[in-house]
Amino acid sequence: MEGGAQYNPRTVEEALKDFKGRRAGMIKALTTDVEEFYQQCDPEKENLCLYGFSSEQWEVNLPAEEVPPELPEPALGINFARDGMAEKDWLALVAVHGDAWLLSISFYFGARFGFDKADRRRLFNMMNNLPTIYEVVTGVAKKKVKDKSTISNHSSNKSKSNSKAGKYSKPQVNDEDDGFDEEDDEHGDTLCGACGENYASDEFWICCDICERWFHRKCVKITPARAEHIKQYKCPSCSNKRICP
Repeated sequence: MEGGAQYNPRTVEEALKDFKGRRAGMIKALTTDVEEFYQQCDPEKENLCLYGFSSEQWEVNLPAEEVPPELPEPALGINFARDGMAEKDWLALVAVHGDAWLLSISFYFGARFGFDKADRRRLFNMMNNLPTIYEVVTGVAKKKVKDKSTISNHSSNKSKSNSKAGKYSKPQVNDEDDGFDEEDDEHGDTLCGACGENYASDEFWICCDICERWFHRKCVKITPARAEHIKQYKCPSCSNKRICP
């Protein structure tokens, strides 16, 4: 594998860091790097797997030759289904198997390094606080946040109008107006469509005009100056969508 030296987390915190790194790499493959990922998953090749690494990198490669392998292996043969189903469905399928693999890796480390019941519960709870790869790739995470939102239509429209500038702007409110915290909370629950991380204050974000998902500018490589001149922004996933016969 080309993702770096083997990393064996021995504490709950280290296992979580490993989980988040591998997760970020796989999300990158299925969103911002989806064109490259699609090309690498040639159905004419042998059984291929999608690997995520703690360094937040990803790789499409053949499964490990060792039997049994040193670590649990991801789903085998993801490339064979590529041309037999709609691309979004195929990516969702790969994402689901990716989530299952991440859990197996984390609990493998837990078993190997003697995590007790409390440690395993704490590790799972921390992992469960993050949206799954499937939720990020399909936009389910964004829909959940939208369903929980309690802000008014006026506030929603105001946030939408800021999408061209690629930045959330905190609304100007009077001292008596208690709606500020509600909108700020909604922004805090918003998830990046690429990395799945939450919104933080003073970060530049840009909204895709097609799928309406928000992205960190660094995740989609858009500068604030460039965002000002974009009339209709398409995220990498929407830009690379194919029309299936």
